[in-house]
Amino acid sequence: MVGSAVVRALAARGCQAITRSRAQLDLCNQKATDHFFANNEIGSVIFCAGKVGGIHANNTYPAEFIQQNLAMAVNSIHAAYCNNVKRFLYLGSTCIYPVKAPQPMSESCLLTSPLEKTNEAYALAKIAGLKMCEFYRGQYGVMFHSAMPTNLYGPGDNYHPENSHVLPALIRRFHEAKKAGDAQVAIWGTGTPRREFLHVDDLANGLIHLMTLGDPPDIVNVGTGVDVSIMELAKLVAEIVGYAGEITTDPSKPDGTPVKRTDMTLMHSTGWEAKIDLRSGIEQTYQYFLTEVETGALRAV
Repeated sequence: MVGSAVVRALAARGCQAITRSRAQLDLCNQKATDHFFANNEIGSVIFCAGKVGGIHANNTYPAEFIQQNLAMAVNSIHAAYCNNVKRFLYLGSTCIYPVKAPQPMSESCLLTSPLEKTNEAYALAKIAGLKMCEFYRGQYGVMFHSAMPTNLYGPGDNYHPENSHVLPALIRRFHEAKKAGDAQVAIWGTGTPRREFLHVDDLANGLIHLMTLGDPPDIVNVGTGVDVSIMELAKLVAEIVGYAGEITTDPSKPDGTPVKRTDMTLMHSTGWEAKIDLRSGIEQTYQYFLTEVETGALRAV
């Protein structure tokens, strides 16, 4: 999802990206990664690769999440340095911040207290990657830096019924409930946690903006700075999808971090802010979802 959005944004600016799909290049394979960087003239990298998922996936497969994300980061950052890549923008996640971080979360709260247990493995891998960029920049003078996107959504999202993130999961659940005529839909947890959502096209534009800065921050949040409760989100998605049944909660399922909202002060100071509001973004995303269902292109892995 993110990589495709970045390619679209670059194309709109007349830039052609060197890309490889997961099937074409396994970044967990050090030899293959070294070969890719050695055999392509790469000046800059926007690193969008990662093994990602929602609470269920993170909770169920922590070993895969830490191993694969660590391997991809270490292999790619070091290969980029060894092959004279001058600029490397690494994508992390706001889950790097402590579970009890002050809200909104500023970049300075990194590593100040324990992480949320449900996504600890993924967060630790991402922290290692951003710190590796910071250390390479400090020691070798290369422009390696990091961006921490908030929760993302948009075209090309993963709609797996168990492993997807909350927003695509809700879109699929309400769509299928509407088609089936279900009287009610249950959402995971209590519905009270608050989350922030950023359209992937906004993220892509933010990343390109960061690539133009002469002296970017080592780490910077990329989001909207606006949050909603999961129940508020569910009601909004149901309204957009056209589902009129009852929305219930399932407190037996985990809530995750109580509140996650980014402090956007640093990013805004560089001259960038998000432009796509949540309602418009979900409406657009649902139309993409319907098209993907119709064409058989829906991603559900």
